[in-house]
Amino acid sequence: MEMITRMVNDKAVVIFSKSTCCLSHSIMSLIRNFGANPIVYELDEMTNGIQIERELLQLGCQPSVPAVFIGQQFIGGSKRIMTLHLRNELGPMLK
Repeated sequence: MEMITRMVNDKAVVIFSKSTCCLSHSIMSLIRNFGANPIVYELDEMTNGIQIERELLQLGCQPSVPAVFIGQQFIGGSKRIMTLHLRNELGPMLK
């Protein structure tokens, strides 16, 4: 988890993704529509992507991507982000 902590440190919004994941793409688009500029880590394009994915699974990310961090806090995956959006709670979190 130390690696993930370093990767999200001092960043407002971080998304762990895979370039082939359509849910990741949808969540990135949704978050960008709120005006946020997330840092995106494409795990399938990183040499240590498998290790990071293992850490995400240990954090409770099921499935491992997309995994969204806002204000250095793990918020959740696509289901959690969509729930927050439908409750009109995502926008305020991103501002």
